[in-house]
Amino acid sequence: MLKACIEAHKALASLRQATGHLPNPSVLINTIPLLEAQASSEIENIVTTADELFRFADHEAAADPATREALRYRSALQEGFLSLVERPLSTATAEVVCSRIKNTSMQVRRVPGTALANGQTGAVIYTPPVGESLLREKLFNWERFIHEAHDIDPLIRMAVAHYQFEAIHPFTDGNGRTGRILNLLMLVEHDLLDRPVLYLSRYIIERKAEYYRLLLAVTIEGDWAAWIRYMLDAVADTAQWTGRKIEAIRQLHDHACEWIRAQRPKVYSRELVDVLFSQPYCRIQNVVEAGVAKRETAARYLRELVDIGVLREERMGKEKVFLHPAYLRLLSDNQHVSQRYEIS
Repeated sequence: MLKACIEAHKALASLRQATGHLPNPSVLINTIPLLEAQASSEIENIVTTADELFRFADHEAAADPATREALRYRSALQEGFLSLVERPLSTATAEVVCSRIKNTSMQVRRVPGTALANGQTGAVIYTPPVGESLLREKLFNWERFIHEAHDIDPLIRMAVAHYQFEAIHPFTDGNGRTGRILNLLMLVEHDLLDRPVLYLSRYIIERKAEYYRLLLAVTIEGDWAAWIRYMLDAVADTAQWTGRKIEAIRQLHDHACEWIRAQRPKVYSRELVDVLFSQPYCRIQNVVEAGVAKRETAARYLRELVDIGVLREERMGKEKVFLHPAYLRLLSDNQHVSQRYEIS
């Protein structure tokens, strides 16, 4: 367990260092959290694609219901992250996060009847605590454990606190996604990450049955060791994966700078390239809002980038958008291969 804990800490330290190597680290807030939103939503059988998420990232209302719900996960993660400036992680944080995910006010359960059932047989496999006063008592215990159990490594604390939150099951819906956001916020609060950019749900969606089996094993058998080891391995694996993805993004960013500077020197600026990497779908307004150029010039710049194979012009309803195909492939693919640009 100690070795697994050390490996997870090393992986997080490397990830933190990798984020600092990006020319504009803030672009990660627009990309990795969307991948996390897709995977965490899929764990709850809310299925969309990375392409749909990026396509409608700035136009949530036009997306299908599953994509809108996944996009709200990203908003909930961001809102929870910003809330850490004002207050430590707490029940109030969980209520804010769950409310954003569900797009309605979510408070600690006041009514009985919540039970977790087997998706295939319908048999009840776990009945969480009942009664608002009892739930708040247990949530207060959860808060104290997060902030006061200083003799326990923060990664082990995160694993235990995640089980504890899911076992309390404080909301009528959205507990799984809320709990997984709280995991990332704990890592930020304990200064293990600067930003909530760990793609932790990737590991869980690939081992979904084991995730639920081990959660239940803690309840039934008290098997903490297997559960904690699973979460430590999840952190180490996804920190390494996310770090490799960030390095590939950095390489593609550098190549984009070189390619555009060589092919269209009058168009090139580092600020324009940063806009192209803020997310895979770019609009003229994005270039204008970044202060790169006024609207007519911004439109010309994007069309010239189409001509040299960096972007592809598409229609989305009445709107014109510019897709960055190499970037979208890099983000969507499980590998970390930076493609080279070429004029078709």
